Amino acid sequence: MRILLTNDDGIDSVGLHVLARAMRRHGDVVVAAPDREFSGAGAALGALHLMQPEVHQCTIEGIDEAWSVTGPPALCVMFSRLGAFGAPFDLIVSGINPGANVGRSVYHSGTIGAALTARNGGISGVAVSQAVTGFGVEGQGWDEMLIGQKWETAAAVADAFVEGLVADMPADPVVVNLNVPNVEIDQIKGWRRATVGMEPPRKMAGAVLEPKQGHAGTFHVRMSWGDALALPTHTDGGIVEANEVAITYLSRIEHCERDDMGLGEASLHRMLSR
Repeated sequence: MRILLTNDDGIDSVGLHVLARAMRRHGDVVVAAPDREFSGAGAALGALHLMQPEVHQCTIEGIDEAWSVTGPPALCVMFSRLGAFGAPFDLIVSGINPGANVGRSVYHSGTIGAALTARNGGISGVAVSQAVTGFGVEGQGWDEMLIGQKWETAAAVADAFVEGLVADMPADPVVVNLNVPNVEIDQIKGWRRATVGMEPPRKMAGAVLEPKQGHAGTFHVRMSWGDALALPTHTDGGIVEANEVAITYLSRIEHCERDDMGLGEASLHRMLSR
């Protein structure tokens, strides 16, 4: 079993290192992660002809092989599929992300984007995220909020889940989104399968342009944050707020059947039928 570890917070993230070491008992672990922060990158690869990506060897305690990549996490996974880091991988594990990736955050999360990219290449992916106590916005946690983060709890949850997953790997690759409360392991009340909610625990509330002094036509974007929300208890965010582990299996983006002809299709039909 070969396992690739990546994240969207960068190669120096403590959460990545703790998770990578937790995965060692399940197989050969290789780390390939961005050289810097790529939170919110989703499954983006970037403009490869402009980026001219580079890969650099790194040292992570307890890990035999580690690389930093000058690109987002999905690109790390893509390079692994193309053989940049040796033999094919059997599983991609992404995280630990500081900040719960629940609700609409699943659309933008680079942590989840790595797992989605894995499935596109026929490999199962597990995204691991952890709530940030006090303040986390749209699935992201500020550095100053991470003091006292219970990384070992999220790593233990991922360890237990991956143990069962690799014992009977699904024939069709899956994308699993694990969200873990930021508490000691003995304070977790259980786990539930979740539905993806509509809202994150705290969301962006506004964005205002403020002129940058001395730079005509240039503006700072001043963002404001909403209050923390009490989320529905059946959703991924609500389950984590209840100090339970939320497990979500994310589907592919597929076409949506319609019984009628949409207005756009009708207009196109008229134009092409002339």
